[in-house]
Amino acid sequence: MSSSGATPAAACRSRAPASSSRAASTTGVTIYGCEQDEARLFRDMAPRFGVVPTITKAPVSEANIDLAAGNRCVSIGHKARVTRATLVALRRAGVEYLSTRSVGYDHIDVSYAESVGISVGNVTYSPDSVADYTLMLMLMAVRHAKATIRRVDAHDYRLSERRGKELRDLTVGVVGTGRIGTAVIDRLRGFGGRVLAYDNRPKASVEHASIDELFRHSDIVTLHTPLTAETRHLVDRRRIEQMRHGAFLVNTGRGPLIDTEALLPALESGRLGGAALDVLDGEEGIFYADCRNKRIANSSLLRLQELPNVFISPHVAYYTDHALSDTVKNSLLNCLDFETGGTWTG
Repeated sequence: MSSSGATPAAACRSRAPASSSRAASTTGVTIYGCEQDEARLFRDMAPRFGVVPTITKAPVSEANIDLAAGNRCVSIGHKARVTRATLVALRRAGVEYLSTRSVGYDHIDVSYAESVGISVGNVTYSPDSVADYTLMLMLMAVRHAKATIRRVDAHDYRLSERRGKELRDLTVGVVGTGRIGTAVIDRLRGFGGRVLAYDNRPKASVEHASIDELFRHSDIVTLHTPLTAETRHLVDRRRIEQMRHGAFLVNTGRGPLIDTEALLPALESGRLGGAALDVLDGEEGIFYADCRNKRIANSSLLRLQELPNVFISPHVAYYTDHALSDTVKNSLLNCLDFETGGTWTG
């Protein structure tokens, strides 16, 4: 249950951050789902690596496969799912390698991609981006920041009836001790509280516990594990019932790690003290979109947003200058490694 995000070795290779920029032989790469900030970085970095990029804002689909013509490698974003039909179409167009600009890869059927002849690679980027954001969410949760901001926006400057808590007085349970989970643990040490960790491959130098013990003894539980068949709804009704009365839940991993329908009544009743969620089950088509004048079909999201003890942000924990630069660079390097059979040194 590591948060490193690496797929099985046979299916996916992940490239660690690199600093070399010596030009390689010219390689064509099609960049799908590319926003303006990423596009600027790709246009700046690609020539340094001898890459000729074809860039489109549209996510990869059967309708725009022609943009990949002549290129063995494509780079995609994490905001849209890649269908099996699209994978087949990519392979027919000559694509043999797909680099996703994310640590997670649950938007791709990696096994199916392999079966049609496409290798898949994910990227690593600065774990500090998500770790910093996670600590911010913890502090906002235990200091009831959302309720305070709501009152101030309404020009009510009185003290709340609910006092905040200090991290040094709390036990924080960290589920998943890969690069991001370990970075969170490193930050928590500075606050002086107790830290418990759970991982099926324990690595971090920290007090480890079984997952049930972690949920029972933590005042805050924070999730940093990949989404797999085994971890979907990891936080279900049973685990929520195990949590301490008034405990907090933080999720900067993947939305479906939590059974939202089980979480809602615990928050609405006050059984849990609050939640801070940067990801949500069913976020697709809502997060990253301007929905101000649209009807939102996800009723769970609407119920959560009404609660004063729940803070929601739209999957932005990773979104920093440093992390975005890492992501673009390592997606290009993944493609170059594939093109050279892993011998490209840059």
